[in-house]
Amino acid sequence: MKNEQLFDELVKKNIVDSALAEKILHEAELANTSAEELLYDRANVDQGAVAKVKSALLGAPYKKINPALIPEELFRLIPKDTSQNYRVIPIEKTGDMFVVGMLHPDDLRAQEALRFIAKREHVSLGVYLVTPSDLAEVWRRYLPYKDEIDSAIKEMNLKQSESDRVVALEEGARTPDDAPIIKIVASTLRHAVESAASDIHIEPQRNYLRIRFRIDGELHEVASLPSVLSQPVISRIKVLAQLRLDETRMPQDGRFRTLIAGREIDFRIATFPTPSGEKVAIRVLDAIGGLKDLKDVGLNEQNYAVIEGALNAPFGMIIISGPTGSGKSTTLYAMMQKLNSDAVNIVSLEDPVEYFMTGINQSQVKPEIGYTFASGLRQILRQDPDVVMVGEIRDTETASLAVNAALTGHVMLSTIHTNNSIGVIPRFIDLGVPPFLLSSALNIMIAQRLVGKICQKCKKEEVAEGEVKKAIEEAIKDLPEKIRKDILSKFGNGPYHTYRAGGDPSCPVCKGKGIKGRIALIEVFQMTREVGKIINKSFTEADLWDESRRQGIITLRQDGIMKALEGEVLIEEVLRETEED
Repeated sequence: MKNEQLFDELVKKNIVDSALAEKILHEAELANTSAEELLYDRANVDQGAVAKVKSALLGAPYKKINPALIPEELFRLIPKDTSQNYRVIPIEKTGDMFVVGMLHPDDLRAQEALRFIAKREHVSLGVYLVTPSDLAEVWRRYLPYKDEIDSAIKEMNLKQSESDRVVALEEGARTPDDAPIIKIVASTLRHAVESAASDIHIEPQRNYLRIRFRIDGELHEVASLPSVLSQPVISRIKVLAQLRLDETRMPQDGRFRTLIAGREIDFRIATFPTPSGEKVAIRVLDAIGGLKDLKDVGLNEQNYAVIEGALNAPFGMIIISGPTGSGKSTTLYAMMQKLNSDAVNIVSLEDPVEYFMTGINQSQVKPEIGYTFASGLRQILRQDPDVVMVGEIRDTETASLAVNAALTGHVMLSTIHTNNSIGVIPRFIDLGVPPFLLSSALNIMIAQRLVGKICQKCKKEEVAEGEVKKAIEEAIKDLPEKIRKDILSKFGNGPYHTYRAGGDPSCPVCKGKGIKGRIALIEVFQMTREVGKIINKSFTEADLWDESRRQGIITLRQDGIMKALEGEVLIEEVLRETEED
């Protein structure tokens, strides 16, 4: 099947728009690679819909796979390396029929490998078409992470008592073989990606080495290793990131990229000296999981329409506010992806660059050599940009340059630290920007928070009572009239129902956590002529709140409560993360 044939059908069925299809086909031709694989990497498409189109073209039936139903013994028939190399997975075996899943049923190399396996096992083959997400889920069923760690430690023949042994720096410890250490580090990184962890913490304690993953915003301990492994494991990571092995007194930063499960993953490394040894924090940057479409960050219809209008404007600032870890960078990247095209020159200044995006000119600031947001912003304006992204506005000079860039015909994207969208204006004034310039430069101000997304498989419904009921009624009462009517028509006047995380240990989706992923609560405040009049005279935040209500703003709390009524988030977390106006 030719790439063009598949993409023609995808465009006809409105699964992919024609501009994106043309761009991906062109990139695939230049890189001599699969356009379909590029599509999965570059765009957030419905993989099942793509598979159904492929199924019709190839005449191979499509099947959605439930990895939990695959018998354990089938994994020995197709080893993990073979599975990942040829993009094939075992599904079931009945009598002398062995059923497999293939991402590319027309791949001659994969067909030959499967024929060899069938001949060896004396079985006939049945084939289903599967998706990349199916492959990733099944690959997690292979050898568990802890078993790999235990296996590597056993290879080193460590005695149990060595984990309690205090080693002085003057003593020359035996040098362990490299292979087991390399295996431990590789297994840790692979398991972090498969678990959708955002961060890995490798922390030397007094008597052991602790490894923790941050998943859906919370830290979980995943392994406890003998303390004698602390230095070799951390040295291996420093080698990967090309950091100095002999420097253990000062923090160091680095990064590296590697291939895991058939896709490139970036790891950002930061070391930190402690009395027990160097602690390492690793940010896992998976473009497939981290880069989102603007429609997927948690925007309701009203806010999406406002943001889309600001992105389509010829110039002006779009500012996102919120605390560290609130998803500001994710939203910024989603905006840049929406604006990204061959006709637009997008230049970014970041600290650091988190995701490398094709078609966008990204630069990392280095304050230690004088390359700051402010100095970089001066240079960016000589690069003939249409869109400028500055990671954060922290000081008076950067604020002034950003406002001037917006006034001279550029769309300016950036972040700032404030508690809500209203607070963006006073913060800019505190940084010395004249109010009359703000009213011309600012387009929209966005505030956001990240909260856990309830697992839809095992969530439990309950009636809202007491303070929760009161908070829901207050939020609905102050919503814009149209949205309030929609809410009342959908949920009535009560009793209102919210949902709690089920936490079912047998749940195949969340594995008993009750939370699967995170979603943003978002508030959008527009700069209008009325707001300009308010800020050009003596004003208070109360004046801005009054104007925001006239605009029909949906506050962080209101957005969160609407998501809670829909069963997407925990009402308790919404109330904890948002403040009342």
